[in-house]
Amino acid sequence: QVLLVESGGGLVQAGGSLRLSCAASGLTFSSYGMGWFRQAPGKEREFVAVISGSGGSTYYAASVKGRFTMSRDNAKNTVYLQMNGLKPEDTAVYYCAASSRIADRTTRGAYDYWGQGTQVTVSS
Repeated sequence: QVLLVESGGGLVQAGGSLRLSCAASGLTFSSYGMGWFRQAPGKEREFVAVISGSGGSTYYAASVKGRFTMSRDNAKNTVYLQMNGLKPEDTAVYYCAASSRIADRTTRGAYDYWGQGTQVTVSS
């Protein structure tokens, strides 16, 4: 079975940094584009970033562009999200997801598998 497990969340002050990890198993990892989404209480889950299967291209939501960097290590079946310059509005549960489709990967419907999420809290 496919399993995605996020880690690295925590509590940081505004302006600080965190690096999230997502370890995947049960799939041919390099065949999947990988995305990060986040969901704050009372809000819809929103797109954050996506990376192609090879790691050759990335795309970011405007709200995080220039602050967050997505990467992957296919030898370790792991994807990362480096978050710098964190803001209180970044507070959310962060989810990683895997997509087998060549489609618009900024939408939740493009993804086949999801992790359980990891909490990121940014204080003022």
